[in-house]
Amino acid sequence: MEFRGFERPNNLVGVRNTVLVMAVCDCGEPAARQMAGGIEGAVPVTQYHGCIAMETVPTLVGVAKNPNVAGTLLVAMGCEGLQPEPLREEIAKAGKPVEVVNIQGVGSTRRAIARGSRMVRDMAERAKKQQRKPCDVSRLVVGVKCGGSDTTSGIAANPAIGIMSDMLIDTGGSVVMIEPIEAIGAEETLAARAVNEAAKQQILRWIGDEEKRWTVPGASVDFMCAGNIQGGLTTLEEKSLGAIHKSGHRPIKGVLRNREDDLESVPPGGGLYLQEGIHLELHAMTSMAAAGVHIIVFATGTGGSFGHAICPLVKVTGNPETWARMSEDMDVNASTIMEGKESIESVGKRIFDEVVAVASGKLTTGEQLGFYNFAVWKRDPRLEALLALR
Repeated sequence: MEFRGFERPNNLVGVRNTVLVMAVCDCGEPAARQMAGGIEGAVPVTQYHGCIAMETVPTLVGVAKNPNVAGTLLVAMGCEGLQPEPLREEIAKAGKPVEVVNIQGVGSTRRAIARGSRMVRDMAERAKKQQRKPCDVSRLVVGVKCGGSDTTSGIAANPAIGIMSDMLIDTGGSVVMIEPIEAIGAEETLAARAVNEAAKQQILRWIGDEEKRWTVPGASVDFMCAGNIQGGLTTLEEKSLGAIHKSGHRPIKGVLRNREDDLESVPPGGGLYLQEGIHLELHAMTSMAAAGVHIIVFATGTGGSFGHAICPLVKVTGNPETWARMSEDMDVNASTIMEGKESIESVGKRIFDEVVAVASGKLTTGEQLGFYNFAVWKRDPRLEALLALR
């Protein structure tokens, strides 16, 4: 099976041709937004952890190297501790264009915006000239995530996404699942799917370390959002056992590192991987994008109105009421499972087909609305040291 994607100089393939306008810290974000303004395919992003947040560098570099990105403009105020030149050097290894605008160096915000806009427009014009080409589905990397979960998520949406995961892995593609906190209570189930003892120990540590983080005074591992409770979920274990269904049934090859000094990309060769990270939707999506994920399939029981700057977001709901109320915000209706009209396998096949269509250029509902959310997760180094997790 094939989809139509964009070949990159480093032999990867993208499903979008985004020009990224990245302010290296939030001081430069207003200028970055104006540089991207009105230019088709240009998306402004930044991180909100300050100008010396060196821990965010692996993520910023990773998203710029994501094959969905055609080129990147780095925007700096000029006095940051986090300087753009090392990022440019690393991003350039992907063989894609990367430029820098230093606002203080230019000497005027208006002149810097004008210069940056010209650079972005030039990148966008070059990107438009690139043509989609047939690519084997085995080259796709799909992330799976859930949020706003309810009882239908674990019964319908997540199991159907799991069928999609199995189908993609069986073609030679890759699947990534993050959010270790939503695997607490399902440790044994996931560990039993490890390909070897090393992977098993990685999985147990992946969950155990996260549980440890949430047992410090002032935090509670038994968190449930209002939508979870209103949707009928009663315990974290119940939520976790429903959440892990989206990973499917194939063996787990290991856990991808996602740390302040080491962000591991999805290895070639296909298969199922877990990833270190946080459960917060936008932060988790950015982490997956930084690892090389093309598309994210997102299960929601209560509904969700957002997208992502790097990865098209395919939203799936298994709740009939949510579909009736928010169908224009969803991409796939899995509530037919709850209504007894369709099997889990049938819906899973529809999700797989939707992923292939999106990979070939079909816009998701979030993209149609112009939603390109972005957030970078950063661990608290004091907590990590306190708990001796590093």
